[in-house]
Amino acid sequence: MGRSRSKDESHPEVRLDHGGIASVVPSEFTTGYELVVDGTPQSHVDLDDPTHLHFEYVVRIGAVLDQLAAPGAPLTAVHLGAGALTIPRYIEATRPGSRQQVIELETQLVALVREQLPLPRGASIRIRIGDARAGIGRLPGALVGNCDVIVSDVYSGAQTPAHLTSAEFYRELSTLLSPAGVLLVNVADGPGLAFARRQVATIAHVLPEVALLADTQVLKGRRFGNLVIAASASPLPTDWLPRMLAAGPHPAKIAQGSEVTAFAQGARIVTDADAVASPKPDSSLFLR
Repeated sequence: MGRSRSKDESHPEVRLDHGGIASVVPSEFTTGYELVVDGTPQSHVDLDDPTHLHFEYVVRIGAVLDQLAAPGAPLTAVHLGAGALTIPRYIEATRPGSRQQVIELETQLVALVREQLPLPRGASIRIRIGDARAGIGRLPGALVGNCDVIVSDVYSGAQTPAHLTSAEFYRELSTLLSPAGVLLVNVADGPGLAFARRQVATIAHVLPEVALLADTQVLKGRRFGNLVIAASASPLPTDWLPRMLAAGPHPAKIAQGSEVTAFAQGARIVTDADAVASPKPDSSLFLR
């Protein structure tokens, strides 16, 4: 989440297949750059320090990643949605030798990011162009059952496409995970959290161990924002997370166990037959 920007500023930009405009601009409030799509900041990258995670929900994803395997041990990761490749860069910086696959629909976006924000030399980050769901079936067979983490952070404009929200979709993803592998899903929702509640119920139907990471006010459904859903077939490595998240730099809450059950109480599981895109935020959300 971020700010709208002046139309008078000139920055490298491309037109995307869906008709939007993507550009790379210097960050206004911190070091590094932001990928902006149709005036909405999508990703932040600090080329001098890839471990610098600026957006709040990305900090929370990073906190979970830090709990996986032994500190510094390479991971096998799949990323749905490229953005500016913030998380793949973070994994490469903190866990050298990791094997990473990225699926991104927009060819021009990838070209822009590669040109303006080059990947670290020697990083094992393979980018595949195509729809995220269709691309899952085209990944190397050796990944099946061997992924330490899958990060699903796919947006068309400001919404997650409907076909990437169903139980059938999450079941396909689960086949890639190792027995202790973790799925991380970025969900954006507003007051009432009807969409997020159905997503939690749906993911828990496939992967029973679920935790929620979010700003307290977002988790209570009082304002629009991002919730990170972490899920696995095995108990999640979350022992240290509550203390880490409470400390900041973006204080947050982690909900587990009975809190997750209560959060999803009464929510219907999403199927391909009734899936809908995530709610679109009001444009004023991005004004500061």
